[in-house]
Formats: sequence, structure tokens, C-alpha cells
Amino acid sequence: MHHGAGLQALLTQSGRTAAEADAFIAAVARGSTDALGPAEQAMLGYARKLTLTPREMTPGDVAVLRTYGLDDLAIHDVCTIVAYFAFVNRIADGLGVELEERFEG
Repeated sequence: MHHGAGLQALLTQSGRTAAEADAFIAAVARGSTDALGPAEQAMLGYARKLTLTPREMTPGDVAVLRTYGLDDLAIHDVCTIVAYFAFVNRIADGLGVELEERFEG
């Protein structure tokens, strides 16, 4: 819920209506990637692998992103955002931080 609120703000800032942003977020939360383009799906696959099995990352994972037009800066951004969210989530989980009431669904 918390991350969805940030994504909702970014989507509406980029021109989507609130309803379109909500539908997109709901689809992604359900695990559907139909709303994602090929490059977004590749980034999501990279993020999933980096999150779940980081020791299995290889230069080939970066090469896949390049085939979708991501340059060094974009790949760095994807990697650091995924790593940052993992870091912050582990701190919150480790300290027993509760989700703010406004984000509980």
C-alpha cells in the first residue's frame, strides 16, 4: 500500500488519470504484467531476480536490459532503486515498524 501510494503519485504526475493509475497499480499488485510494456517487464524481471536471488545475478541480466534500450544510467537507477527498497524494508521489518494506518488496506 505504501509503495503503491508513491507510484500513484508518479503515474498521475506523468499524465495518467487517478482511475488509470489505480487500475495499473491493482493489476501489478495482483501479479499481472499485462499493463507493462516489454522494457518494463524486463526491468521487473531484473528487480525480481535481484530481490529474491541476488547471488544469481550475472552480466547477462544487465545485457537483457540493454536490449530494451536501457543505458548505463537507467540500469544503475533500476539497480539502486531495487537495492534501496530492499534495504529500507529490511530496516522496517527488523525494527518491527508497523504500516501507517492510512496505508492499511
